Amino acid sequence: MTYTGEVEVGGPADVQDASDLEITKFAVGDLANNVYLLRCTLTGERALIDAADDAERILAELDGAPLARIVTTHWHPDHWNALAAVREATGAETLASPVDAEHIHVPVDVTVTTGARVRVGSCELEVLEIAGHTPGSIALAYDDPDGIAHLFTGDSLFPGGVGKTWSEEDFATLIDEVESKIFARFPDDTRFYPGHGPDSTLGTERPHLPQWRERGW
Repeated sequence: MTYTGEVEVGGPADVQDASDLEITKFAVGDLANNVYLLRCTLTGERALIDAADDAERILAELDGAPLARIVTTHWHPDHWNALAAVREATGAETLASPVDAEHIHVPVDVTVTTGARVRVGSCELEVLEIAGHTPGSIALAYDDPDGIAHLFTGDSLFPGGVGKTWSEEDFATLIDEVESKIFARFPDDTRFYPGHGPDSTLGTERPHLPQWRERGW
């Protein structure tokens, strides 16, 4: 089966082969949040990005396998509604930025900032702080051995624009950080995986950056 990144609530997961990292994507909850289950193909260790909702579905995708850690991309509750239940069921370590951690109503075991490395077995994901949608939003970057970068952007970057902001200042911060920390650094074939909806590549979105900045959202 060819990976498309198109998932819907109640539907099957889609699985992306990123060399040493297997990415399982599925959607949960009223806001159709994406959940990403990562598995190191060399060691079998697993990590989760955003225990957004529906702990039963998340645990079903684990199918009894251990879960090492759960990363929360930002403090908005639709991205951690199932965190307490999944943490209790698995004993997984929880991670988030120190800025947003105080707003997450589940203990955060480890706080991470730009440059920190999140391990998934033999694989490492680099933490990028991308402020604007929330002050402590983070993205995660994985460079697979085949030379393709994979970015998990939370609600900071979507196909068609950056994430929602609530002031002109927050928008300016977000668009600046997305441009300088993502588009200026990673090549066009980089695939990114947002907190809701389908994936895209930076090359597909790059030509539209001036339009995003001009329209202000």
